[in-house]
Amino acid sequence: MTNLLSVAPLLPAYRYSQGEITQPLVDSLSRNEKTSAVIRRIHGATGVDYRSLVMHLDAYRKINDFTHANQLFREHGLPLALAATRQALDDAGVEPTDIDYLFFTTVTGVGAPSLDVELAQALGFRSDVKRIPSFGLGCAAGAAGIARVNDLLRGDPGALAALVSLELCSLTIQWDNASMANIVGTGLFGDGASALIFAGADRAEQPIASVLGSRSALYPESLETIGWNIGTFGLRLMLTPAVPELIHRHLADDIDALLSEHGLARSDVNEWIAHPGGPRVLQAFTDSLELAPGDLATSWDVLADSGNLSSSAVLHVLARHSTKPAGHLGVLFALGPGVSVEMVLLEWR
Repeated sequence: MTNLLSVAPLLPAYRYSQGEITQPLVDSLSRNEKTSAVIRRIHGATGVDYRSLVMHLDAYRKINDFTHANQLFREHGLPLALAATRQALDDAGVEPTDIDYLFFTTVTGVGAPSLDVELAQALGFRSDVKRIPSFGLGCAAGAAGIARVNDLLRGDPGALAALVSLELCSLTIQWDNASMANIVGTGLFGDGASALIFAGADRAEQPIASVLGSRSALYPESLETIGWNIGTFGLRLMLTPAVPELIHRHLADDIDALLSEHGLARSDVNEWIAHPGGPRVLQAFTDSLELAPGDLATSWDVLADSGNLSSSAVLHVLARHSTKPAGHLGVLFALGPGVSVEMVLLEWR
């Protein structure tokens, strides 16, 4: 059994209302008043009230190509990831040299070596730390990271692991793309980071919660539903209206399968920690799982406060659930490209 010791969510310094972000996008993306009205309507229906960005809003107009955007990812992303990881280590009461595994995930910047090399060296991790950088799981990667860390520590119960998520969605801006996917994306996604510290079962540290199990699912014939189109223009959002339908068709059975492996049913779950992917996604989660209207209130709150932070979003939701009564059971889950879903069963300590 893997134990969760700390969760440190972090948002960058530049915070804007949805209206403040929408207006420059209307000015740049719209060709006529009809398009302007569409952008305003869609941005107003995302459920997002505020978003935090890594740069001043005026600076985004200066992004001229993918090379520039990726340089900005490293420049602004490393300090954010460092701050979140330092906070998680402090909250867990462990030192950087204690960490045996570093799982790093992002889908908004690329590099080889990946950014976790600079992170590990700046924090003073041991030279023999085992790094697992991840790209491509998208919004599912926060949940997947918890599941994979659990897999690792089950085989190494005396070890400590750090999970770090860094997503700077704002840097993927496509100023010349007035597609519906880009209009939705520019109204929905924000920037943020999260860091979590885990301990294997043989460790003595006091946990917040324990990971009881996990389950993954990959849905057929959904390859082009969510993801990136990647080219010289950078990372261009691929998003179709088929996501809620996939949720309705598959999610309840997958959640039930995870719970049944532990002799549980949905009625035994106290906390539902859902990826705040957007209003239609959250409503589909609620309908598919037959949840009460308030069961996903924390996910709705995170969506309103910071937007969809891709892999980091569900970890920000988890952070708001960190103080729950001992014995409470929770299911954390997120969807991403594939389409895939990652589910984790938790018990609070």
